[in-house]
Amino acid sequence: MFNYKSVVEFGIIGIGRFGFSLAKALIEAGREVIVLDCDENKIKHIRSLTDNAFVVDNLDKETLQETGIQNCKTVFVCIGEKIDISILTTLNVINLGVPRVISKAITYEQGCVLEKIGAEVVYPESDMAIRIANRLLNEEALEFIELNNDIHIEKVKITSKLDGKTIIQSKIRDDFNLNIIAMERGRNTIIEIDPSHILREDDLIVVIGKKNNIRNLEDFLGNK
Repeated sequence: MFNYKSVVEFGIIGIGRFGFSLAKALIEAGREVIVLDCDENKIKHIRSLTDNAFVVDNLDKETLQETGIQNCKTVFVCIGEKIDISILTTLNVINLGVPRVISKAITYEQGCVLEKIGAEVVYPESDMAIRIANRLLNEEALEFIELNNDIHIEKVKITSKLDGKTIIQSKIRDDFNLNIIAMERGRNTIIEIDPSHILREDDLIVVIGKKNNIRNLEDFLGNK
């Protein structure tokens, strides 16, 4: 294991799609980056871009210290899906004295915990979804965005089924596992969604979630 003794600008732990894209962008910008992951195949893939990529058996404090990750100015922890590992790894990196730790979160609750232990938090899927939704509503250029084979962002028209109900009363999140990330009423576009906001017939909402769940909501509303 190569242990960096000098200061390195960035460290990235976890090479999923987000971590890989982040590492690639930083490397191509000429920045020095240390990359760590437990998956040897992922590390082999990123080594086409940098030699500073290492397989780690686990992400405990001692192992992380052996890699020299504590010498980074900023470390990104990109392990959002495995919440327990995400939180413990973030805590270990913070305890190693890294000045700035930015952790990926996939739920609000996970983000709250990460913030409480001292990390900055990003919600890549949500942040990207909001940017896309804002463009979709303002430009009216797209009917849906496919983030991957299962996760979609789509416009859905509110019908009389939910007219007069607040967002929280609509149970769109509870019953359909969908999150409203933006909405449009006439010429007005809202991207800061308040659960107490009252829905009206013909409102357009932008939801993110699994394709089947969006279809179920449309069936419920009578849009299909």
